[in-house]
Amino acid sequence: MTPWAVAARDVRKRYPGASGVEALASVSVEVPPGRFVSILGPSGCGKSTFLRCVAGLETVSSGELSVAGVPVAGPPQGMGMVFQRDALLEWRNVWRNILLPIEFAHKPVAAYEAKVRGLLALTGLETFAQSYPRELSGGMRQRAAICRALVDDPQLLLMDEPFGALDALTRDQMNVELQRIWMETRNTVLFVTHGIAEAVFLGDVVMVFSPRPGRILETIEIDLPRPRPLALRETPAFGEYVRHIRGLFQQMGLIDEGARTAARAEAAR
Repeated sequence: MTPWAVAARDVRKRYPGASGVEALASVSVEVPPGRFVSILGPSGCGKSTFLRCVAGLETVSSGELSVAGVPVAGPPQGMGMVFQRDALLEWRNVWRNILLPIEFAHKPVAAYEAKVRGLLALTGLETFAQSYPRELSGGMRQRAAICRALVDDPQLLLMDEPFGALDALTRDQMNVELQRIWMETRNTVLFVTHGIAEAVFLGDVVMVFSPRPGRILETIEIDLPRPRPLALRETPAFGEYVRHIRGLFQQMGLIDEGARTAARAEAAR
């Protein structure tokens, strides 16, 4: 039987020190291989902490956490990660930035040249292989960062708000690009975001986290056809998912339409 791509059972995370902040409380989830999972929640709810625990960059305080059936005790084999900021090395061109994980792993760089060419073509960066990060737009830099994360064929791709610093139009384009790339690679993706529409557009599943200490409030299966064009966001089916999730945030007291309306009226006087 194929193991879960990611399995968490009663995972808790409390930071040491005087504050003793409890970031995660009893997180349990099983993610099958090949799924795109959007992780959504308010700021400070622990969703990025959970991602870092899966990546082996943080240790859990209690509970069980495994990737591909192997308990997490450091960065798992077959994992790639993309952060909010692309973290490209400014003194390396795009080609050499993409190859960085291969060099770190002491693998033969020449064996990955065809892979790099394929990724550059897949992301529309084939004419920018020799360009430096300062010569690229924000969206292009994030595409290069995604190529770097994919160069060693990871089974698991972790993405921590990768488009949060982009403008709205570029973010829309990157959503479409990421969906297209994922449909070709079919690796397992855990994607952290603050955007409800982005979570629904990209995800097979949306996991909604509660405020800190974070726990999974609800897991929502997104039954929408792929590939998903941006126009899908204007359909009733898409809007129903967004309304449902927005309702969860209202129940948590994180969205108060009445208070906002009153504040706008007061400001207009």
